[in-house]
Amino acid sequence: MQPLIDNARTFGQRPEEFAKLAEGQSPQVLFITCSDSRVVPALITGARPGELFELRTAGNIVPPYPDQRPSGEAATIEYAVTVLGVSDIVVCGHSHCGAVGALVRGDDLDAVPAVRDWLTSAEPRPAGAADDPCVAEGVQSHVLAQLLRLRSYPCVAERLAQGRLTLHGWYYEVHTGAVRAHRCLTDSFEAL
Repeated sequence: MQPLIDNARTFGQRPEEFAKLAEGQSPQVLFITCSDSRVVPALITGARPGELFELRTAGNIVPPYPDQRPSGEAATIEYAVTVLGVSDIVVCGHSHCGAVGALVRGDDLDAVPAVRDWLTSAEPRPAGAADDPCVAEGVQSHVLAQLLRLRSYPCVAERLAQGRLTLHGWYYEVHTGAVRAHRCLTDSFEAL
């Protein structure tokens, strides 16, 4: 913890670098990814403060659009699309994902009921080899399911229909740093 505290102490000593951020934000991308500490969107993309609007959830799950009580995730998506007017949404899954791995293997998660209940929003269950430690196939099919789920959000559907929004599916390999993007023409994840 101490190295993090030391960096935080010196981080604010360069106010001139951050003064413009007080004027507001206008990110072009909503980046939806896992809460996993090995996945760092700004590091992967090289984004500076104000360039990415992030939504991090266990397993990069996009919950179903709410018909009663909205979720924080739905509010974040709606705000990014409707208020900030992002032009792109990236759903980025990653290798060695514990959440997707648990879904693929059908792990018993009764000891962590909040995690178990959250993962039920990942329906359909991702396909993939249960013995693959990278869970590559499972994560990639899960990313595609989350992109499909995003299309059910009214604000997303409207902006897609207007041609003002593009969806992207990415797969990040934590063990190599490689990023692959889903290509519709080949229905495969290929190097960027």
